[in-house]
Amino acid sequence: MPLTSPKQMFAAAYAGGYAIGAFNVNNMEIIQGIMGAAAAEKSPVILQVSAGARQYAGQGYIMKLVEAALQDDPSIPVVVHLDHGPSFEMCRDCIDGGFTSVMIDGSHLPYEENIALTKQVADYAHPRGVWVEAELGKLAGIEEHVASAEHVYTDPDQAVDFVRRTGCDSLAVAIGTSHGAYKFKGEARLDFDRLETISQKLPGYPLVLHGASSVPQEFVALCNKYGGQVGGAKGVPEDMLRKAAGMGVCKINVDTDIRLALTASIRQFLAEHPEQFDPRAYLKPARQAVQDMVAHKIRNVMGSSGKA
Repeated sequence: MPLTSPKQMFAAAYAGGYAIGAFNVNNMEIIQGIMGAAAAEKSPVILQVSAGARQYAGQGYIMKLVEAALQDDPSIPVVVHLDHGPSFEMCRDCIDGGFTSVMIDGSHLPYEENIALTKQVADYAHPRGVWVEAELGKLAGIEEHVASAEHVYTDPDQAVDFVRRTGCDSLAVAIGTSHGAYKFKGEARLDFDRLETISQKLPGYPLVLHGASSVPQEFVALCNKYGGQVGGAKGVPEDMLRKAAGMGVCKINVDTDIRLALTASIRQFLAEHPEQFDPRAYLKPARQAVQDMVAHKIRNVMGSSGKA
């Protein structure tokens, strides 16, 4: 089965009150773990490639790994998506390289410049059958080249104007999530009233949540038990994310949780088996840890099990 577009995925998700998990990939083991979970849960899935992942692994390598994954189980609908594309040129290169979805992130720009850049990408992508995600508002926190010291919540009326003028296919909104492992100092809060208003003003339109890792405390504890220093990390409670999935959010991004699962497993293995130096020995359980965590997300957060 070839790569698919988010169009059919999101239409079904919107109608069914669930979301599609968008999981960031960086290497073979992460892709295998995500795809293993998607196959076990019979769920559609989005493999996200950030600018940093393209630089680290190489776009060609990533696409060949995805090709191998599709051959392993052709029954799973898979989108390959550029996460936080910083420029028209990178979006163009991903579109030309076989991605079926790209995100152009102009959220740091003045409003009119964000519109112009997003429209430029949409005008290039749409004749080639590629989906375009954009972002309006700012998420606090740091993820690779994306950094903001403050939240700028998405304005509902501006969202309507932005979608109309750019032609973007889905919109990442800022309602209180944030990038990285340190999302909340106090009690976690998401602005569901704002989300509901945006959804009402853009009926049937797919929204996206970035910065939506839950930072499972068992992985934080495991990292720290075996020499890590991941203190005070706190994510978005899973019940809040599941609620958002029934309010027009069709795509939920997960990156930090994958990193934590992988790293916690490797730390534990190397501490318990100091004689081992074969990468396969510690990457195999790490791959399984990613698969188990992603399967949990698909079942309990996205609600997309059995939707493939």
